[in-house]
Amino acid sequence: MGSLLLSKKRETGFKPSTIIISIIVFVLGLMMIVPFLFMISAALKPNALIFSEPLKFIPDQIYWNNFKTIFHHEYFFKWYGNSIYIVVLTVIARFVVVTMAAYAFARLNFPFKEAIFFLFISTMMIPADTTVIARYMLYKSLHLYNTEWALIIPATFDVFFIFLLRQFFSGLPKEISEAAVVDGCSQFKIYYRIILPLAVPALVTMLLFTFIWTWNDFVNPFIFISSIDKQVVTVGLEYFQQQAGTDYGLQMAGACIIVIIPIILFAFSQKYFVEGIASSGVKG
Repeated sequence: MGSLLLSKKRETGFKPSTIIISIIVFVLGLMMIVPFLFMISAALKPNALIFSEPLKFIPDQIYWNNFKTIFHHEYFFKWYGNSIYIVVLTVIARFVVVTMAAYAFARLNFPFKEAIFFLFISTMMIPADTTVIARYMLYKSLHLYNTEWALIIPATFDVFFIFLLRQFFSGLPKEISEAAVVDGCSQFKIYYRIILPLAVPALVTMLLFTFIWTWNDFVNPFIFISSIDKQVVTVGLEYFQQQAGTDYGLQMAGACIIVIIPIILFAFSQKYFVEGIASSGVKG
């Protein structure tokens, strides 16, 4: 009887390897949280104390002037609104274009489908930095430079998400589409009434990534937007550095405000995000 209880205890107990892995994951997670805590702490300190007391996350006296300066800044909320406007339009445009393209590659038959898809996939091997000069000249000639469309239109078509959604759509049973065709549904009706509702996890994953990448983008607005009143909030932080003589407390206060929306969005979509990543990785 005693040996039986001992064997059950060994079966249900933690293995040494599991404990070691858990400790490593905990340490890595702590290392990722520390910069976030430093950002909040620096936003609540005078600029002189940020590096003199870097590990003192809770200051003796809360310093709110950084946030007051941000809230009274002439352009900050203008930049914030520009970021929201660009992100919303990018998300909507990408949703329409990418889902339709992915559905066509996954469910429709047309000439040179595989060759076209291979050509799209091959463009992922071209670094975006190598096309900056060409894009700059193109936007200038099309009168898109210094407009929000220089950021929205290029982000509409994304090969990575076409591939991801194509894999997800291909994993859905084809019998569903065949039954819908028998009932008289057109391809467009199958697309938006059957396929899209079944692909909610993958769609949420795409929309969340699109939001975060567009919201955090610095290089493209920095290069293709020249007017200060048309800038986005990420580039606005660089403007604070230039104007305030590297006021890190002011930058950290702005960063705290910037991350609010992505954190809230991820908190509400985490379930679908994890499910979408898992399902799109195993289907196809």
